[in-house]
Amino acid sequence: MASLSDFSLVTQVTVFHNRRAFDQLVVKYQLPIRRFLLNLTKGDEMTSDDLAQETFIKAYTHLSQFRATASFSTWLFRIAYNVFYDYTRKKDLVTMSNPKEGSDGPFPSGHTETGALSYDLQQALSILSANERLCVTLQLIEGRPIDEIASITEMPVGTVKSHLSRGKEKLAKFLRKNGYESKHTKR
Repeated sequence: MASLSDFSLVTQVTVFHNRRAFDQLVVKYQLPIRRFLLNLTKGDEMTSDDLAQETFIKAYTHLSQFRATASFSTWLFRIAYNVFYDYTRKKDLVTMSNPKEGSDGPFPSGHTETGALSYDLQQALSILSANERLCVTLQLIEGRPIDEIASITEMPVGTVKSHLSRGKEKLAKFLRKNGYESKHTKR
C-alpha cells in the first residue's frame, strides 16, 4: 500500500475524522520531532518525550487550522517550538519564584551517556544561546533549509543566518578545544 502524502492524511483526519491517518503522521514525524526537542532540552529525554507528546496532541486538536501555506512538517516543527518555548517560560517562572529547584546540569539525574561523541555534542549545544541552538539544531540535525527555519522560528532570514554563523563558530571552537579536528585542518 502506497504511503499517502501529508496533505491527503491531514484531509482524511479533518474531513473524515480518520484517526489512523493521524497515526501515520505521528509515525512519520515522531522521531524528527523527538530529536529536535531532545536537542533543545539539552539531552533531557523525559522532558523531550513529554513535549513531543504535547506537540502531537496540539497538532491533532488544531489540525483544522493547517492551511498548507507551508509544508505539514514546517507547521508541526513550529508547534513543537511553541510547546518548547511555553515550557521554558513556565520553567523560568517557577525557577524565579523558587531558585533552589533549578537544574544543576544539562542532563537529568540518572541519564546514561550514549557515548563520548554524543555527550560532547550535547555539551557543545549547551554553550549556544537558545536561538543559536534552535537554528543549528534545525539546520544541522534536522536538515531544514534556511527559509524553512525562518518560517518555523518566525525570524528574518538574515537573523537565522547570523544565529547559524555564530552557533557553528562556537561549536567548532568547543569541539576543537575538546580534541576534535576538522577534516579541513588535518594534513
